Amino acid sequence: MSQLSLHSISLAFGGLPVLDDVSLDIQKGQRIAVLGRNGTGKSTLLKVIASKITADSGEIINSAGARITLLSQDIPKNVTGTVYDIVASGAGDLGKDFALLHRLIQENSGDTSRISELQNRIEQHSSWSMGTVIERAMSRFFIDGDAEYQALSGGMRRKVFLARALAGQPDILLLDEPTNHLDIETITDLENQLIGSNITVVFVTHDRRLLRRLATRIVELDRGNIFDWSCDYPTFIKRKDALLEAEEKEWQRFDKMLAQEEVWIRRGIKARRTRNEGRVRRLFKMRGERRARREGSGNVSMSVSEAGRSGNRVIEAKGITFSYNDTPIVKNFSLNLRRGDRTGIIGSNGCGKTTLLNLLLQKTAPEQGTVVMGESVEATYFDQLRDILDPEKTVWENAVPGGGDTVFINGTPKHIISYLQDFLFTPDRAKSPVKQLSGGERNRLMLARLFANPSNLLILDEPTNDLDTETLELLEELLSEFNGTVLVVSHDREFLNNVVSSIIAYEKDGIFREYVGGYDDWERQSNKESAKRGAAKSSPPKSKGKEQRKDQYKNRLSYKETVALSELPKQIEEMEREFEELGLKMADPGYFQKTGFVTEAQARLGELEGMLESSYKRWEELESRSGN
Repeated sequence: MSQLSLHSISLAFGGLPVLDDVSLDIQKGQRIAVLGRNGTGKSTLLKVIASKITADSGEIINSAGARITLLSQDIPKNVTGTVYDIVASGAGDLGKDFALLHRLIQENSGDTSRISELQNRIEQHSSWSMGTVIERAMSRFFIDGDAEYQALSGGMRRKVFLARALAGQPDILLLDEPTNHLDIETITDLENQLIGSNITVVFVTHDRRLLRRLATRIVELDRGNIFDWSCDYPTFIKRKDALLEAEEKEWQRFDKMLAQEEVWIRRGIKARRTRNEGRVRRLFKMRGERRARREGSGNVSMSVSEAGRSGNRVIEAKGITFSYNDTPIVKNFSLNLRRGDRTGIIGSNGCGKTTLLNLLLQKTAPEQGTVVMGESVEATYFDQLRDILDPEKTVWENAVPGGGDTVFINGTPKHIISYLQDFLFTPDRAKSPVKQLSGGERNRLMLARLFANPSNLLILDEPTNDLDTETLELLEELLSEFNGTVLVVSHDREFLNNVVSSIIAYEKDGIFREYVGGYDDWERQSNKESAKRGAAKSSPPKSKGKEQRKDQYKNRLSYKETVALSELPKQIEEMEREFEELGLKMADPGYFQKTGFVTEAQARLGELEGMLESSYKRWEELESRSGN
């Protein structure tokens, strides 16, 4: 069933159309991925759908009155208030009433008349259940409603706005680069929630693993036009390659024919011959077609300005420890980073990855332990928040912060315009202010600025955010060929697999542990380690003389497992009943008057969701092994 339709939408910002007679029909329950190069108009298309931008021409039909929510790619910086305030605001005016009521209750306000007024207004709209929706949206991402937004990390802020989008209970959810700044665990949770829900999703992303798992339909923006591939991502890749190959061959044939006609006309035309006049008209038409052809934007041509060779020891850390307000952030961590190493750092938002980087770069002093930087190390740091860019200055001025019009790449001078063209900035775009750039363009500018600085140690904090797939793959290739050392924080699973040779993973209580290999290797090793630790805790030591079980018996259920299998359905039923009862209590008009209940209820909801998920997994595992 169609929820929303776009008919002949066109939009231009002074130059070639960003959207050129675009039509799109959005069906209920679809998860549509919008692909395209940076700057092709993907974000603009989402804003048009959400009515944030008005098209120059065309029509949007929302006959079913679908509620539409847009989560933009940029994290708002000037937002203040608590997490609850922000999440509740996604539910409109009544959500704001809930936020104010929540704050008055939490502060033990004596303004009983104001509290009563808010309660009456909510009750008039029969909207007490909205409180449950708001709480559940926060519990999905394990965020504290009473925390101050400004105190949160970039990843936690992203979670807040994801929860805000879900609190609005949209029929169509528009997500622009939703995985930016999110940790891997949250990305996986988001995938599961969207797959398990009935929400129609239209999303833009560079995360190739998310695309493979989530997208049920691919549409592509290319040179102002939209192409509906109506397939999943792996199928799209095959069909796209075949189309580009066919298009290139057709253009080569066309250009060869045009060249022949140009040679013919220069030789002169016998006057007033009808067939020659027709040939001239055809030539003029071909010239027009060639001028109107909008070719692709080309490929980024990146290169790193490399400093001299560093010593074999790049960074050596021994037993470093750092705490904040008596909470361990990094605990007894050691690392021996050698020249040529490519190491990734992963962990949940706010766990201390940036703190670990600052300790290793000697920007922060450890409470215990030592950090020694090797000889001749020249480091370049890529900041995930792009704070070094001045939005009021031009692309040119940001690329050469010291002024001038020349950069030196490996000792060779290059004019700034030519250098920026390697990063797909046209001469006009190079003179535009940074505030006009898309997220992907800002990221490319950051790379252009940093790669112009000679270095032999690259520290990259979330470098893949907003990059299109082609640029991302080129960055992977460049880092693989870089002669120096790479230390990268990333939540992009494919990127980690393709670039790094070891992973530093956060585990718990300030413990970081190093694993050999990429993301899939870490996942395999960490699962094996978890299984070993679990077996060591639950299984009694085997006597040395005892024979090993035969293979055919090793998967049989033990007595305890058989009992557990019989009891699990009842346990799950009880947890589901408690979950439902808690939701009903939260829907009660007196819910907000119960001191401390808000925090306790939120925590219990999150605990129950986790217990239910693990119980279902355990039930499925035991069922499959029992042969039932």
